[in-house]
Amino acid sequence: MYPGAHAKTHPDKPAVIMGGRGAVTTYRQLEDGSNRCAQLLRSLGLRAGDGIAIFMENHPRFYELAWAAQRSGLYYTAISSQLTAPEVEYIVKDSGAKLLVTSHAKSEVAADLPARLAGLRARYMLGEPLPGFESYEDAVAAQPARPVPDEAEGQDLLYSSGTTGRPKGVKVPLELKPLGTTSPLLALLAGLYGAGADSIYLSPAPSYHAAPLRFTMSMLRLGATCVVMEKFDAIQALQLIEKHRVTHSQWVPTMFVRMLKLPEAERARFDVSSMRCAIHAAAPCPIPVKEQIIEWWGPILHEYYAGTEGNGFTAINSQEWLAHKGSVGRALSGRVRILDDGGEELPPGESGIIYFEGGPSFEYHNDPEKTAQSFNDKGWSTLGDVGYVDDEGYLYLTDRKANMIISGGVNIYPQEAENVLVTHPKVIDVAVFGVPNPDFGEEVKAVVQPAEGVVPGPELERELIEFCHAQLARLKCPRSIDFENELPRHPNGKLYKRLLKERYWSGHETTII
Repeated sequence: MYPGAHAKTHPDKPAVIMGGRGAVTTYRQLEDGSNRCAQLLRSLGLRAGDGIAIFMENHPRFYELAWAAQRSGLYYTAISSQLTAPEVEYIVKDSGAKLLVTSHAKSEVAADLPARLAGLRARYMLGEPLPGFESYEDAVAAQPARPVPDEAEGQDLLYSSGTTGRPKGVKVPLELKPLGTTSPLLALLAGLYGAGADSIYLSPAPSYHAAPLRFTMSMLRLGATCVVMEKFDAIQALQLIEKHRVTHSQWVPTMFVRMLKLPEAERARFDVSSMRCAIHAAAPCPIPVKEQIIEWWGPILHEYYAGTEGNGFTAINSQEWLAHKGSVGRALSGRVRILDDGGEELPPGESGIIYFEGGPSFEYHNDPEKTAQSFNDKGWSTLGDVGYVDDEGYLYLTDRKANMIISGGVNIYPQEAENVLVTHPKVIDVAVFGVPNPDFGEEVKAVVQPAEGVVPGPELERELIEFCHAQLARLKCPRSIDFENELPRHPNGKLYKRLLKERYWSGHETTII
């Protein structure tokens, strides 16, 4: 179960197709390219357990690099292409990577990296190299296309999005299993989602993020064809589904919202009937949004809840979800436990911190304190999310604990208001959070990105607040709304609320009153 096996049987089959430029990498090219890169890594003295860093956009050779590390028993750290030079420097150094590969498209940031990362064994750039970088193309072209003699399964070492403080690397033990060893995710794709060699998989998200990276790597193990978008665009995503007869895809809820905001006539002109399975995760999906997608695409939606940490996994299909609207499913890996702040288990229906019992072990790289805080005395682990289970064991998310608003002693989870406001036809994106209030400690604030052509102002503010009041208790709704042209949302769908909140908490030593 690795690309080399498929290169032998179907060498000219497309492994990766870039959605915008149309560049095709066949299985033979992926096999030869990853072998040459693996040979390069060995020539630089990298051995099993060492690490490399990849800092680039969704590039035609991204998966060549990932597979080179995967087949060489190395850790590989895919870094967000949105980061600044100091942020990239921190992750490269913290991960212990001995080599950095970037692209000419990242020149503005990359130009500052040689001075910051002078201690690396090598720095490579795809495309015309800047001073301080060597040509990646020239370096791998000089290497043989045969496998290294000590092939073994490597492992990604990925960093959290860094919504609070420094990002943390999630590190799992490297077991150095024989190349081609199957994995739980592979079994999940084949068994739960029906993926196989005949699948056409659309990945509309950044490849440096955990889910797109791991799902695409696994699809390549199965011999599928992966269509990778350079950047998400609602119209282009639908065009690609129709053009390539996509069978499987993975999304985040903000992508659904953007597609649903398209004019009905625009959406209807695309044939999406080839899709057998559309997977979504990363953030809670508002119930009306998911209802509309199921109505449009049919009951092919599969949702899961999991983290980069891999400590647990819940799943739910469309039929189950329609009977348990709002749920993210039942546990397939690890057992869900809901605990209060004192560590006591809560009964069904009561919200608390979500823990997984019996899930795989993990650690936050170079941060034993954060690792310890993620486990309780029973060995159960948490991602810090808040939710509850019903009597049938279905899990419902209410929010991340860090985003909770406490107003007049009442706990308010902003996800509820966000789920309502984003369904308004004049809203394209929304963030809800707490801001200082002298009487209640905090009050609920919303920042909204209006839909194209919508004029922001007091009239729209009143309309949106009344819309929220009609669906939620007033205490859960924003008391005021500000407007932005675009919210600081990561391409993987996660919102940097910290960047918005900081504006309103200026002058306060803490964000707790």
